[in-house]
Amino acid sequence: MRNRITSDADHFRIAGLLTGRRSAREIVLPEVESWLKWHQHDYPSKIARWNHHPEFEIHLIDRGAGRVIVGDYVGEFTDGHFALIGPNIPHHWISSVPKGTKLTNRDTVLQFDGESLCNALKFLPEIAELEHLFTLASRGLEFTGETRRAAAIQLMNIGEARGIERLSRLFALFSLLARAPKSESSPLASEWFSRHLDASAAPIVDRILKYIMANLDGQVRMSAAARIAGMSEPTFSKFFKRVSGRGFVEMVRTMRIVHACRLLRQTTQQVSDICFEVGFRNLANFNRQFLKEMKMNPSAYRRTHTPA
Repeated sequence: MRNRITSDADHFRIAGLLTGRRSAREIVLPEVESWLKWHQHDYPSKIARWNHHPEFEIHLIDRGAGRVIVGDYVGEFTDGHFALIGPNIPHHWISSVPKGTKLTNRDTVLQFDGESLCNALKFLPEIAELEHLFTLASRGLEFTGETRRAAAIQLMNIGEARGIERLSRLFALFSLLARAPKSESSPLASEWFSRHLDASAAPIVDRILKYIMANLDGQVRMSAAARIAGMSEPTFSKFFKRVSGRGFVEMVRTMRIVHACRLLRQTTQQVSDICFEVGFRNLANFNRQFLKEMKMNPSAYRRTHTPA
């Protein structure tokens, strides 16, 4: 049931305003060991905002109540709210909490590239069932009842798994959602919903990300990125932060650390060689930034993530 904004409470007012605003483009970086991104975050959080991204998102509210906005839909949520959000559908969950209050691990989120998954499996007849689920998710889907309860458990189990076991649990979740009774699955946004996205922002961000990836082993300059975007450096800096939620320098550093993790797992290269291959020019700085991002140094990471 679509709800109208009838209250003057802040989270009601904000929800109503957001449906007419352009959403921020979130850049989803997969985990260093996985094609998926499974994570939990608090509320408030810098990533809990009105946003969209080309990846699918499975979203569980572990605790809290408030307003959920998906496209042009505004509704209420409580503990256990479970949704599958399709690519580029703006979405946000606004909890009604006293000022200064933080809900720890309010959200459990799984994000993945559905297009690449379907392309990889396109020759399998069974993929038709998954493609149908993804088509329905283009408006956002909310799951209730026994489907919601079982799906929440499976989503948490995915976070604990690695490798093939993680994919096995993911497909078990897909099967559950694809076969949910109609009484336990509801579309959210209207069929005619017109996305309030900044049509010019997405291709610019994609070009910037390609530039970063092509130059991770060398110099990545904001001045060059700004030229690609056709902006001055100050304008580009503000633009990139607004549409991605991350500063340009922070994004480059994170992408370099992710690449370093892959090399540590998949090669026997010396840590010092990897440092320079991913674009750092100082081993001490590489170790410091790696520790900050991964909560362990590169050698410890290799020992922990190399099969026995």
